[in-house]
Amino acid sequence: MVSQFFGLNIAASGLRAANAALNTTANNVSNKDTDGYSRQAVEQQASNALRVFTTYGCAGAGVDTIAIERIRNSFYDFKFRNNEALLGNVTQKNYYNGMIEQYLDDDGITGFSTLFTKMQASLQSVMTAAGTTETKSTYVSNVKSITEYFNNVYTSLQNLQSDVNAEIKLCADRITAIGTEIASLNQQINTIEMTGTTANELRDKRDVLLDDLSKIVSIETKESKVIDETQPDRDTGATRFQVWVAGSYELVDMYEYKQMVCVAREVDESVNQNDISGLYDIKWANSRFKDGDNVNELADFALDSRLIGGELQGLLAIRDGNNGQYFNGKGNGVEVDPQSDSCTITVDVASSYLMDMGKCTLPVSGTIHIGAKFYKYDSWSYDGGSKYTFTLDPDSLTSIPDDNRAVSVGYYNKYQGLPYYMEQMNEWIRKFSDEVNKIMVSGYTSDSLDGVYLLTGSQSTNSSAQYSYEELTSLSENKGYYNITAGNFEVNRVLLDNADRMATKSDITEGESEFGNLTKLNDMFNNKEVFRGATSGEFLTKVLADVALNRSNSDTLEKTYTALANTIDNQRLSESGVDEDEEAVNLVKFQNAYNLSSKMIQTLTEVYDRLILQTGV
Repeated sequence: MVSQFFGLNIAASGLRAANAALNTTANNVSNKDTDGYSRQAVEQQASNALRVFTTYGCAGAGVDTIAIERIRNSFYDFKFRNNEALLGNVTQKNYYNGMIEQYLDDDGITGFSTLFTKMQASLQSVMTAAGTTETKSTYVSNVKSITEYFNNVYTSLQNLQSDVNAEIKLCADRITAIGTEIASLNQQINTIEMTGTTANELRDKRDVLLDDLSKIVSIETKESKVIDETQPDRDTGATRFQVWVAGSYELVDMYEYKQMVCVAREVDESVNQNDISGLYDIKWANSRFKDGDNVNELADFALDSRLIGGELQGLLAIRDGNNGQYFNGKGNGVEVDPQSDSCTITVDVASSYLMDMGKCTLPVSGTIHIGAKFYKYDSWSYDGGSKYTFTLDPDSLTSIPDDNRAVSVGYYNKYQGLPYYMEQMNEWIRKFSDEVNKIMVSGYTSDSLDGVYLLTGSQSTNSSAQYSYEELTSLSENKGYYNITAGNFEVNRVLLDNADRMATKSDITEGESEFGNLTKLNDMFNNKEVFRGATSGEFLTKVLADVALNRSNSDTLEKTYTALANTIDNQRLSESGVDEDEEAVNLVKFQNAYNLSSKMIQTLTEVYDRLILQTGV
């Protein structure tokens, strides 16, 4: 038979359960506006009934408060974080595409189309005015304005590349910081939960960090119970929480974390002719790595992975996007000179863009990937067909490279990023300069002197020397106008100093006021297809079409993923968010339960009073 005070214990358990529920409701209401807070609820179950030797057999023993649990749906977390990775990617692309579009857009004053039209008009003036010195000077000055336009845009795009590069480092540092915080939270959570309680608030903090991380890079998570090998059936309460980023890189494993380390490329480690110095490669290091340690021993982070996701992938696409056009081929002949310790490797290429020096983006010196190893090269040559020969830096020759291996400089990035637009400018400049100079050197000045070339490039930023026409057209190197880029594009200083050296006549027998050569030049401007099947003046139309399409696509995707983020987040909040109306209902419900349990205790108190004090013996 159960004790006469058994009912009091039952009522007390109900009082404790209702009190816990009221406190939890108060906590929910207090955190209504707390970011990342998950609504909590008391989990309770009926206490084990007592066996009594009476006709009814068992007696209920009240209620047990098991735990206070978070209300959270892991499926919505998974959907939200996947969408955040996509949103972060297109957000970065959309922002920087907008910047590129602004730099290239024609404002009607300093834009390419405006300057090109102005240059053509000044050429007509030279022809109409029978080639006075003043009109020639105006024409040369207008040509100079076009070269300066490309110089300025090139500098702007390189500055933008520098900004993107800095943001990549910020992303890498943020990933490392989040990994460190998650590892610390894992330890705190296990310390608490090994005592049998649930670390709800700490788990919320960890989920907020995971949400932030998913915007930067794609993530995967796994949580599994820690098993005591000596007592497999015992619940240790500890869990092993792991986080992977970019598809395959384990950032966090329980209390251990990895670091993303950015290493700036040296001047002789370039992979693209138009890249700024100091672009970051990313290395993967353990938690013990610190500044000053040897970075050469660290594992490489694959920049060409399509699984990176998030803002990091969007930034890499903008910084390194080459439209899939990078140097790649197969080694076909390694030669070593034992006397000079020099080594050369000949590479066969098959892609058509690698056989066009107008599209070439190889640095003069840089890093080359042969098989599974990296080497540095000092110079390269081209045979005019399908073979390149690289002279490797002796200091980088830890071993002789294997022949018949895949060879590459840089890596494949399908997106049309900053390297692509700089390459497009270079291609137009090289082909346009070639066509213009051919006409100019074939003509004669008004006083029957040989014509001089019009367009060239500076040989270095620290020198006033310009490339000669012979250097630009040398058949011995087969590089054509490779050395001219949008960054060093210039007008021949001979013509800047003396515009009368401009070749106006196509034949030495023409009269002083004739301009047959300028007619050829004007016809070339209007009719010759020099760039992507278009005439010279249509350059901007072609390039702006690319950036406008990329901007439109990224803008549409950003709006789509933003809308999806809001929808998924609302679904998630419907599960884990605090609803004032719902908590108000719970407040009344738990208050009533508390009052009823209190009433039960009051009733039993009266019963005990009657039984003990008022029943005579």
